[in-house]
Amino acid sequence: MADLHAIHDGLVVTAFWQVNPGEVEEVGGILREFLPQAQREPGVQAFQIHQSLTEPEKFFFYEVFRDEAAFAAHQQTEHFTTLIAGRAVPKLAKRERTQHRFV
Repeated sequence: MADLHAIHDGLVVTAFWQVNPGEVEEVGGILREFLPQAQREPGVQAFQIHQSLTEPEKFFFYEVFRDEAAFAAHQQTEHFTTLIAGRAVPKLAKRERTQHRFV
């Protein structure tokens, strides 16, 4: 992964999750398993997941991919399809994603 200050290109993806009541610990464990695998993907320039201090059921993702193809490839990885799509997403009350470009 690149230094965030050195990144001037790429596709930025943000995601906000709200986890269903009673599922926070399990989703947190899934994300801790997922994160290092996502960070090692060749098209990933930055990838961080944050959990709210005041509302622990809320998670914020900040992701920078080399390009749209790298983002598409990310969504096809085994760790994404198994851990995120298969195990975490069904435990969410809300999921929002947006895509951005650097200014």
